[in-house]
Amino acid sequence: MNKVFLDIETRNSFQEVGKSDPVFLDISVVCIYESENDKYTSYLQEDLPKLWPILEKADSIVTFNGDHFDLPILNKYYAGDLMKLKSLDLLKEVRKALGHRIGLGSIAQATLGVGKGGHGLEAIEWWKKGEVDKIIKYCLEDVRITKEVHDYAMKNGALKFLDGDKIADFTIDTSSWEDKEDNKMTFSLPF
Repeated sequence: MNKVFLDIETRNSFQEVGKSDPVFLDISVVCIYESENDKYTSYLQEDLPKLWPILEKADSIVTFNGDHFDLPILNKYYAGDLMKLKSLDLLKEVRKALGHRIGLGSIAQATLGVGKGGHGLEAIEWWKKGEVDKIIKYCLEDVRITKEVHDYAMKNGALKFLDGDKIADFTIDTSSWEDKEDNKMTFSLPF
């Protein structure tokens, strides 16, 4: 199955745009991992046309909070509707399993023993300072962590999170995570 793991960072914050709708935010960088060729890549806003064929060919786009953040922001740059492509939002799956949200950092620390290298607000500050390489490194790390959390869940049917000072386990249903859909859109691929 050709999965594309995706994360984005933005140039601005909800506070700066005065709205809590992600479509008002602007992309600084999009980072992906393509399972088909075991490759990590990054795209600045001006490089997005190179990203569309990759997403269109994917059997699934895997994110952490992508359905409510990454994909709606990315969608405003796309000629079609990315929301119609098959996606797997790990945060949505965690919420289904637990009944509440848990951050990627908490899950990564408890499940993988690794912490995140920053947070999105730091990436915005790096953008303002022109430190694009820092943003790319941070974003690629989030993609790697998302992939490893996904892979752990697929292998074990469970994940862990930090619950105060303790590590808590929970089961997660991965049975539909590799179901394929046949309805692909191709707005950038030749017909």
